[in-house]
Amino acid sequence: MSSDVSSPSHPAVLRTPKMQDMPLRTLYELLAPVTVRAGHPKATFTNWGLSYSCTPLCVFEPETEEQCRLVLELARREGKRVRVAGVGHSPSDLVCTTGFMLRTEKLNKIIEAGVVLNDLHIRLASHGLAMRNLGSISDQTIGGVITTATHGSGMNWPVLSMHVLALVILLADGSRVRCSRQEHPDLFLASICGIGATGLILEITLEVEPAFRLKEVQENHSFDEVVQNLDAIAHSAEHVRLWWFPQADVVRVSTANRTSEPRKPVGTWLWHSIVGFHLLQFLLFIARYFPVLNIYLGRFMAWLVRDRTVTVDDSYRYPQYTTEWAIPYDHAQACLREVRAWLESEFADPAGLRPHSSVEIRFSSPDDIWLSPSYGQQTCWIGLVQFKPYGLNVPYRTLFARFEALMRAHGGTPHWAKTHPLGPDALRARYPRFDDFVRVLGAVDPHGLFRNPYVERHIFGREGAEYGPRVFKKRP
Repeated sequence: MSSDVSSPSHPAVLRTPKMQDMPLRTLYELLAPVTVRAGHPKATFTNWGLSYSCTPLCVFEPETEEQCRLVLELARREGKRVRVAGVGHSPSDLVCTTGFMLRTEKLNKIIEAGVVLNDLHIRLASHGLAMRNLGSISDQTIGGVITTATHGSGMNWPVLSMHVLALVILLADGSRVRCSRQEHPDLFLASICGIGATGLILEITLEVEPAFRLKEVQENHSFDEVVQNLDAIAHSAEHVRLWWFPQADVVRVSTANRTSEPRKPVGTWLWHSIVGFHLLQFLLFIARYFPVLNIYLGRFMAWLVRDRTVTVDDSYRYPQYTTEWAIPYDHAQACLREVRAWLESEFADPAGLRPHSSVEIRFSSPDDIWLSPSYGQQTCWIGLVQFKPYGLNVPYRTLFARFEALMRAHGGTPHWAKTHPLGPDALRARYPRFDDFVRVLGAVDPHGLFRNPYVERHIFGREGAEYGPRVFKKRP
């Protein structure tokens, strides 16, 4: 592994004399076609969860690599920062900025970082191919998936970033760098969970496989049964995930394996469109004013999914506040029991908290990605949500703070795309290669061109109102 990404083997800067000597007026003229005009809806960025919003100084929607270079050239000239954003699925201020924002939605060719997974699935399927593993949703860009170490679930399946074979990155100085485990490995391992701080990912070489189907079985079990037999359940299929309804003390267990059986999708239009979305959203809305109803709503949701189901389908919800933490798998049973004891004490208290259902539990195998929460360890992921019916705010801060304290007590690390309270000291204690990541950032982006308050706060420990976790918080 190389010790310094700025070594003589580092590619020469490709900031051509033509671009470097270009008059500022010419830069503006060339960028005009991809500049979002002030007042346009896209001039303001709001994430999918409707929880964070910002109005960047300028928003660009480049369609070519050359236009990306022009954006960075303008930022260097004017001393501005650039934050790269996809579809905004991260439920945090990960991409929020008051500087320049570069939207990747039009950088959507099959090898480009801006392609949305839903589109990628279709394009891969046309060639008889599929991604090897997926997270919970596919309305996010492949670039966003990679830079936050998004994960699926399976004891033998790592975070999705481990399926990346190579990247082409546009660095802050204008360099176009190809990196992999063999070529500039430090930059590669920093970038495949780099929270967008190492540079603009232009191209991705991704490991895929022949298209396949998954046979999924879902059935309910008691919490005690699942936790007592957690290891057997977690190893019982290629992909295992759990939805825990603490109000009913029930866990919905999903096991899925590859199969050659014909498609057999489950569900009907009535369930997915009427009951599965609109009815539950209305009930969540009522519970916003009468929180005690959340206990009964959780039981109702567990009852709705009480039947055992078997589906065979191809391998490819409401806005929400969410927090998700990765804990060492060896701590999973003890941690889950502590979470249940805490929630039961909340339910028993007339003034206690009333969380929504369900709690999602997933698994991933160890990896060697510097900032991956699964670095060097088998991992259990535990996620909590508070849904926002009709986009309306609901209480969540006290609930999340108490949950996060339990996760931290078990050596937990947060999902990078989601809000969390950890600064560099706490992160350094959890990530053995944290200082290596900071070193790479110093080498490839010494002036912080790609930084924003999220990066400054969590990686560099910057304090003050302009770096605070609520500076971009969306208000009602």
